[in-house]
Amino acid sequence: MSEAEAEYFSKDFDWDDLRNDVESDPSLRHHLLPFPPPAPAPAPPPPPDVAAAWGGFHARHHTGKFFKERRYLLKEFPELVSRGKKNPRVLEVGCGNGSTVLPILRGNEDAVVYACDCSGEALEYVKEMLGASNVASIDRRFYPFLCDFALHGFPMWLVCSPCRETSLHQHCCSSEKVELPLRGFDMSKDSSCLGGVDFITLIFTLSAIPFQMMPKALAECFRVLKPGGLLLFRDYGLYDMTMLRFESGKRVGFREYMRSDATRSYFFSLEIVRDLFCCAGFIELELEYCCIKSLNRRSGKSMRRVWVHGKFQKPT
Repeated sequence: MSEAEAEYFSKDFDWDDLRNDVESDPSLRHHLLPFPPPAPAPAPPPPPDVAAAWGGFHARHHTGKFFKERRYLLKEFPELVSRGKKNPRVLEVGCGNGSTVLPILRGNEDAVVYACDCSGEALEYVKEMLGASNVASIDRRFYPFLCDFALHGFPMWLVCSPCRETSLHQHCCSSEKVELPLRGFDMSKDSSCLGGVDFITLIFTLSAIPFQMMPKALAECFRVLKPGGLLLFRDYGLYDMTMLRFESGKRVGFREYMRSDATRSYFFSLEIVRDLFCCAGFIELELEYCCIKSLNRRSGKSMRRVWVHGKFQKPT
């Protein structure tokens, strides 16, 4: 069995056992406390520049030693490599250096991937990495674009207003210009759009958004997904090892933390994920914790990792 197969949906431990251990440990009590509202201040500091923070992050960690190609996703979400849909359009949200994009393009030679990130630095790295790969027809199958979807929403060329307002998002634009949006496309001069996408991959992206912005972010995902389309979700789970490493001073919300480089991380319970996606209009197909033990070779310590796996559908 390969490493990717062993990792997929592994249940190395029970999440409830981990919860009991965490909630009974006095040294971890600060993770459980309600987060108080900030005290009023005469001159509050400006919010951090999220794009700049992630740009710096990718500049420091853009090599393959830090980001591993996520081959396990094709086993976790076999729909991405299914031959049932001709030329599926995939929107990868928060593509980073391309660790999700690359296995999709390798695994499904018919797939066309539109990949966005709020960091221009990340897009330069992903274009460089994909350009050096041996993926077939990369120029016609991979389209990166700059977008902070949680703040500004997705561009109109993904789904224009007329297509969005027609019954069940039936595509009213011509589909002949699928490549134009990323080749100097100007919505003011041409009303064509893609008419939405078949899949959205949201892999370790939602947790990097401030919690209060998550409903809007998911509403944007719902807007650009075709009826019957799937949103494939994987992110940090409640009581993951990385959460327990944060000190109390790093808390910026309940189960929400900020690293020293100003990037954020939220840790999801199944209940919160369910509420967020259902309120956005999605139908829950799959939702569970993925609990994996890994060994730190340097220290010899066993680490308990927790991720949330979810699969959600837009109603037809």
